[in-house]
Amino acid sequence: MARVHAAVLHALAEVMNRIRSAPRALVRRHRARPAATTPTPTPELAARPRPWTRAAGLVAVVLLGAWLGLLVVGNVRVPVGPMNTTMTLRPSLNGGTKINVSPLGALQLDSHVAPVRLDVNVDQLDPARAQALVDHPERLSGLQDEVAQDVGHGTLDLAVRSCVAVVTGATTLGLLVYRRPRRALGAGGLALTLLLASGGTAYATWNPDSVLEPKFSGLLSSAPSLVGNARSIVTEFDVYQQELARLVTNVTKLYDVTSTLPAYQPDPTTIRVLHVSDIHLNPASWKIIASLVEQYKVNVIVDSGDTMDHGTAAENGFLDPVEDLGAPYVWVRGNHDSRGTQEYLQHLKNVHVLDDGRARTVAGLRFAGIGDPQYTPDRSESDGAEASQELAGARLASALRDQTAAGTPVDIAVAHEPSAAREVDGAVPLVLSGHLHHEDMEVMKYGTRLRIEGSTGGSGLRAVEGKYPDPIQASVLYFDRDTRRLQAWDQIKLGGLGLTTAEVSRHLPKENQPGAAPSPSATSPSPSSPGTPSSSAP
Repeated sequence: MARVHAAVLHALAEVMNRIRSAPRALVRRHRARPAATTPTPTPELAARPRPWTRAAGLVAVVLLGAWLGLLVVGNVRVPVGPMNTTMTLRPSLNGGTKINVSPLGALQLDSHVAPVRLDVNVDQLDPARAQALVDHPERLSGLQDEVAQDVGHGTLDLAVRSCVAVVTGATTLGLLVYRRPRRALGAGGLALTLLLASGGTAYATWNPDSVLEPKFSGLLSSAPSLVGNARSIVTEFDVYQQELARLVTNVTKLYDVTSTLPAYQPDPTTIRVLHVSDIHLNPASWKIIASLVEQYKVNVIVDSGDTMDHGTAAENGFLDPVEDLGAPYVWVRGNHDSRGTQEYLQHLKNVHVLDDGRARTVAGLRFAGIGDPQYTPDRSESDGAEASQELAGARLASALRDQTAAGTPVDIAVAHEPSAAREVDGAVPLVLSGHLHHEDMEVMKYGTRLRIEGSTGGSGLRAVEGKYPDPIQASVLYFDRDTRRLQAWDQIKLGGLGLTTAEVSRHLPKENQPGAAPSPSATSPSPSSPGTPSSSAP
């Protein structure tokens, strides 16, 4: 009986133990199972990675960073022969080489096909190295090798600096965008790879003959003969060496002259006036004028007449480019310009026609002028022509004095013929004219300076009539914005039809030259000195 009772108690204890352990087992089993409310992701609903998006973003970061790197530090200053240059690599769709020769313009060479372009800026001529060539002309025989060596060293330096620039730029931008060093280093490595691939493509497509067929822009586009025929330079290098020696000698003399005198330097407030005249239907003149406006940052253009040749309505379309020259255009009628020409110009934008002494304020200067009283497209002279010019000049002088009495004095008067312009002596500081097809400058008896401009059209079609063609001439006049007085002027002369010369010379009024005594009157200019520095390029 006792044994039965003990067995029952043992079985009851086992049951109770299982009952007590059941909740703990349920809790462990519940924890081991995933929550019934948590959905299991299916392959169809899972987010798909987009590797092409990440790749496009990385390429954008690499290209932008590489471009910024080249822009900031990717250039080298390289002495090439007697010149100081700056070489730079720039992203480009077409490749090639661009050589900037300020202020004449630029040359473009199809030297290679790659997504990078080589820019070479000719900064200045080094007077010491140029003088050394002049003193030792025997060095000209090795100048070609010297230039080639300088270009080679410069290209190598540029390649190293460009590699550093693109890697640094891409890595820095990658670090800013991704904030992960590994991603940033990957961007830098990809930039270096792209640059090396571009360099390899440029090397494989290099075309040394591209120098024989340059493309000109700026002023050079209208006067490619300034640099000579590239093919003849290659085939007749001995002649080229002699011309180069003469060019270096002339430019070095300019440096010698200007080094002893403080040169006039226009500042951003200086008013720049481009004086042109006697275009005579030469369409190349518009390109030359536009280039001078851009290179010299001209504020206003003054045309002292004979823009046309016959003044007919059929010629009026020739005047349309005036609207796009980049500066206001002040114009007076010449003896080859008809009343119809004047009316046509009056309806063009940016054009200010002067006549009958009426004054206009343009670009901070006050102008007044009178149209030529003669209309002689056949180049005839009627009886009394000189008297009519003097009468027109007297009318202009009277209008100028009226302006002064009214407290609005005129700064510059304009008349086509010098005989009319001489009548305003004493009534205005400066008068501009043309007609003679050659430039001249004089200070008249009562203090007015007369500036006669040559033919900016090289006398048009008449260039073939004489034994020697007329040069293409223009002038840039510099005025003080406060006093509105002439400070200096640059004479620009290009060889006419068939000639290969160019000359730019800087002139100062006598009162502005070093050591000159102050002018006793602000309205009485003094004669210019005949000895003024000039730069000529045969």
